[in-house]
Amino acid sequence: IEFIFICTIFSVSAYHSPLVAVQAIRREASYGLRVSLCVLPFSFGDLLSFTLTAFVELMDHSIVSWDTFSVAFIKKIASFVNKTAMDTAVLQRSLAILESMVLNSQDLYHKVAQEITIGQLIPHLQGYNVIRSNTPINDEMAHQLYVLQVLNFNLLEDRMMTKMDPQDQAQRDIIFELRRIAFDVELEPNNSGSIEKRKSMYTRDYKKLGFINHVNPAVDFTQIPPGMLALDNMLYFARHHQDAYIRIVLENSSREDKHECPFGRSSIELTKMLCEILKVGELPSENCHDFHPMFFTHDRAFEEFFCICIQLLNKTWKEMRATSEDFNKVMQVVREQIMRALTAKPNSLDQFKSRLQNLSYTEILKIRQSERMNQEDFQSRPILELREKIQPEIMELIKQQRLNRLCEGTCFRKISSRRRQDKFWYCRLSPNHKVLHYGDLEESPQGEVPHDSLQDKLPVADIKAVITGKDCPHMKEKGALKQNKVLELAFSVLYESDEYLNFIAPDKHEYCVWTDGLNALLGKEMTSEYTKSDMDTLLSMEMKLRLLDLENIQIPEAPPPIPKEPSNYDFVYDCN
Repeated sequence: IEFIFICTIFSVSAYHSPLVAVQAIRREASYGLRVSLCVLPFSFGDLLSFTLTAFVELMDHSIVSWDTFSVAFIKKIASFVNKTAMDTAVLQRSLAILESMVLNSQDLYHKVAQEITIGQLIPHLQGYNVIRSNTPINDEMAHQLYVLQVLNFNLLEDRMMTKMDPQDQAQRDIIFELRRIAFDVELEPNNSGSIEKRKSMYTRDYKKLGFINHVNPAVDFTQIPPGMLALDNMLYFARHHQDAYIRIVLENSSREDKHECPFGRSSIELTKMLCEILKVGELPSENCHDFHPMFFTHDRAFEEFFCICIQLLNKTWKEMRATSEDFNKVMQVVREQIMRALTAKPNSLDQFKSRLQNLSYTEILKIRQSERMNQEDFQSRPILELREKIQPEIMELIKQQRLNRLCEGTCFRKISSRRRQDKFWYCRLSPNHKVLHYGDLEESPQGEVPHDSLQDKLPVADIKAVITGKDCPHMKEKGALKQNKVLELAFSVLYESDEYLNFIAPDKHEYCVWTDGLNALLGKEMTSEYTKSDMDTLLSMEMKLRLLDLENIQIPEAPPPIPKEPSNYDFVYDCN
């Protein structure tokens, strides 16, 4: 029966028509033939491509059960994928068959995982520039890449669910290797020193390595997950990134006990977290096509991913100035940093690492504050009404700061047609906000200039308007408009009928302070960019302070109903 089925496929495939092949396969399947194909003598070229296409169509219509496949057939299909030089159509059809096996059968899933590794897929991805090219990937290809990614990660499942045996010498040797690399010690012979002395030395070093159990660190790896996978990651980090590993261990062992970031405990918890983020051990979803390109660029991608993240954890620990009580808080921040970096879909591990550099603890706090302010609670009617109520108070505070700054005064350079500008003049507002005092200076002052030394005065009541930019009379002179930097810092005060007091501020900050202050004196609106920035900062701080007691409490959209009036008012509180 199997021979008849094989001959049917090859005979109809010779017509180069997948539809004819599908119809023939359906006809043969209707007779109850069992599909084994374990000894199918596949050939290459268009014939194989059409045959595999017909087979995919057959299985997609659920004509034949997936349980009929043998290990030999899986190995045959996997061999097409594992070949470095393979026809594109054959490769895509083979990947589609393996993908369907993984999605439809738990038993086939483990068999496929044994035949396909990420190292065998990387040459195909690099050869066709699937990851590095800017060509958009269609949904079918994205889903296949997602399945392959999950398949590769799930190869780690056995190590993740394997407990460490404290009596296994081979496993204990890995811990000895971690100690040797960190502290550059040779393995002592059995007769060197007393047993108590060696135990004390081991306990001291295991404590520096950050294990929870200082006497027997093997006990730390009996928890599953992450099991032996955590120890594998630690050993990979110690061997392939030795300088970073030694630096982290020695740096933390030299701190106070409560401020050290325990490398052993951190590695175990981090491995567990990474397995949760990447969903190691879970079956792929049928509709998902969420894959991360960077995991297809390295044959030990998960281990390299761990190495980057363990260094991030140590860096975040220092930025937070954390203690042992803050361990869970640090892990939460690290999880958020990793998740936000993965959201950007970096194309390589180096891009992922660069992305993390821009997600420091300070930046995470800023992002959290921004998101919290943009939550629905902060857009509700009661919150908006509170903001409107607070804004005038904040604006008055900014106004007083501007006027106080004008009272301190500022030194300005004198306007000259010559290139040399070595003369200065000083201007300040009187404490009662009624007069501007100004006068010439021989040199730039080191501090405030008293009112007595400034001979000229301009009453604020005589000021008609404040003019800025190119409309200023001293900016209409020949060549003045060519100096863009000077133009941005120029402003003038118009008084009487056609008299002007001309200014060029030393910098943008002083320009905003003086234009805001002069407009405030005239009862006009302060519109500088510094006013907007100060308003946003102060308003945000004030809102957070006033809503501090309402954290995690849902704010109602409408006020509570007024209760009914009492039946009578004949009641009084008895003070006795």
